[in-house]
Amino acid sequence: MKNKSFHPWAWVPSLYFAQGLPNVVVMSVAVVMYQRMGVPNRDIALYTSLLNIPWVIKPLWSPVVDILKTKRWWILVMELLIGAALAGVAFSLSGPFFFRMSMAVMVLLAFSSATHDIAIDGFYMLALSPFRQSSFIGVRTIFYRVAMISGQGALVMLAGRMEKLTGNVTHAWMLIFATVAGVFWVLAGYHSFILPRKESDSQTGMRELRNVMHEFFETFVSFFRKKNIVAAIIFLLLYRLAESQLMKIAPLFMLGKYEEGGLGLETEVQGFIYGTVGVVALVTGGVTGGIAIAHKGLKFWLLPMMLAMNLPDVVYVYLSYVRPEQLWLLQAAVAVEQFGFGFGFAAYLLFMIYVSDGMHKTSHYAICTAFMALGLMLPGMAAGWIQECLGYRLFFLWVMICTLPAFFILPFLNIDRGFGRK
Repeated sequence: MKNKSFHPWAWVPSLYFAQGLPNVVVMSVAVVMYQRMGVPNRDIALYTSLLNIPWVIKPLWSPVVDILKTKRWWILVMELLIGAALAGVAFSLSGPFFFRMSMAVMVLLAFSSATHDIAIDGFYMLALSPFRQSSFIGVRTIFYRVAMISGQGALVMLAGRMEKLTGNVTHAWMLIFATVAGVFWVLAGYHSFILPRKESDSQTGMRELRNVMHEFFETFVSFFRKKNIVAAIIFLLLYRLAESQLMKIAPLFMLGKYEEGGLGLETEVQGFIYGTVGVVALVTGGVTGGIAIAHKGLKFWLLPMMLAMNLPDVVYVYLSYVRPEQLWLLQAAVAVEQFGFGFGFAAYLLFMIYVSDGMHKTSHYAICTAFMALGLMLPGMAAGWIQECLGYRLFFLWVMICTLPAFFILPFLNIDRGFGRK
């Protein structure tokens, strides 16, 4: 067919931008929106963390995406559904029960986004040769990060500007979500035209359902038969214990009222700090971490990268006690913390690859990402309650204590395989 001739540059960037945008909306943008609309920190952290559930359990319904229809069909339908869910959030914000109503629609958005992820990653492997898959791995990562910048930065900054222009926080965020909904409908239309139709992307017959489910069960069980898997799972759950709580409360601390221990920043300023300076530092740290591991391997860098990821969290202890007004100092603090996270997260990603190595590596990697999402969800749920009980200063000290447990698991990990050069 005619659209088979389109080069991957025509659809890989837009596809992975579309994958990242709803994720950052659910996990980060919603946190800022609810804070601006007066929702207590405890409720924000609890319920936005619960939205991780679809990413935790998505391996359970991934066979359905393989069995029914094509990956291309799932991508287009999910993008239409994501757009509808985003529009639903916009309409739900004006009512008296906006939090309950919008969270209900957010659940639909999260499940649609998780299913969208499954279809996109499957389509990527089917539509591209192994050589092109390797060639475009950096491209997909970059445009996923572009989606992060667009969400944490551009959308939050635009919301702050709209708050000033309209004089109404609710109307400003309604306009933001309606705009993102329109973006997704445009993406769905674009992808319906540009995505190639591959013969390999064909639906599995229902007569094969029993075989597919049996293979899925065997794949799932084989993951838990791996050597030292218990220690690996505990490590996956604990590696981001501190960061999972920090990521929920740090933006709320920046926006929180000064008399309540926060920094009292405007929405637009907070969006600029996290969405531009913060994301640039994050990406730079990730690239640097990848280069470092390529030269010395995971076994050499795991402990230094864990230290790099966790020690910079102390900048929030400093900010909560000093509460500086200089914008450059806030930008520098966030840049240090985000660079450390990006640098340290490279080790976490490669550790998941290490655990997934062998047969069924794609499915086993999906299971690893599910444990990663669970490790984010459970501590994040309690973060708001802990912060309200302790206040910002003691909460950030608590975060520093939470950096320790993962280090105690290190002696039980058997990392014999080096990554990169041997």
